[in-house]
Amino acid sequence: MNAIKQTNFSFPGQTSFYKGKVRDVYTIDDKYLVMVVSDRISAFDVVLPEAIPYKGQVLNQIAAKFLAATSDIVPNWVVSVPDPSVTIGRICEPFKVEMVIRGYLAGHAWREYSAGRRQVCGVSLPEGLKENDKLSEAIITPTTKASVGHDEDISKEQILARGIVSAGDYEQLEKYTRALFARGTEIAGKQGLILVDTKYEFGKVGDTIYLIDEIHTPDSSRYFYSDGYSERQQAGEPQKQLSKEFVRKWLIENGFQGKDGQVVPEMTPEIVQSISERYIELFEQITGEQFVKPGGENVLARVEKAINNELAVL
Repeated sequence: MNAIKQTNFSFPGQTSFYKGKVRDVYTIDDKYLVMVVSDRISAFDVVLPEAIPYKGQVLNQIAAKFLAATSDIVPNWVVSVPDPSVTIGRICEPFKVEMVIRGYLAGHAWREYSAGRRQVCGVSLPEGLKENDKLSEAIITPTTKASVGHDEDISKEQILARGIVSAGDYEQLEKYTRALFARGTEIAGKQGLILVDTKYEFGKVGDTIYLIDEIHTPDSSRYFYSDGYSERQQAGEPQKQLSKEFVRKWLIENGFQGKDGQVVPEMTPEIVQSISERYIELFEQITGEQFVKPGGENVLARVEKAINNELAVL
């Protein structure tokens, strides 16, 4: 199958190239970023050996849809989406914090709570909550953007005390985060989904704050299905999630969790196909739109041509 495993393009005005776990990022004239969302897939901090056809397109198109649907709240970095797997945007100076917002007690916040801690990132939580309970109001639990090592929890007070973000900018980031989460929750609700928690990244050009990176994709957000949520909570059952958890589950069942000495299980064509089909399902469930597979030409040739055509008019 025709998938984007890696790119090796050379564009006019290209000043640098960065290969992330799943994205290849080209810098043009130190002004624009060309982000190719590849079909590589990672789990347990390991990039798996086989690329998943259409995965990059799924993530790029979900992010593009939600960035467009929130541009009245906050300007974003996107200049154009010239190809289903590509976004071109302006370079922003990123804030060194990620704004994580949680409407439910799940994931990391639940792990902290179940360990007996009643504060997450300086935010107090009441006694008596269960995993996946809805919080009385959404809480913001920022993390640092670590250049080395893992991101770390940090409180608003610590961010301001260390001068990581100015008081005025941080207040604006909080307002944007709440407004974006409210819009994301509203859109998810129309699709029979609950936006449980998510993260936003912001940057600045001059005095203007921009929303950067991707938003509301299954890689950056957690979704539950609304139907049966209350019943499952009352029965103490796990919630039905919409995320890439199924990939992790398959790996665990086959003896891989990214630990030393463990080997990634064989990714047969049937496994690759099934993961691809699940990503397409995610797209259709989150967006309410039918997924459209591009035509049959070579995917790398198509991507390179689309980018060159767009850069010629920028």
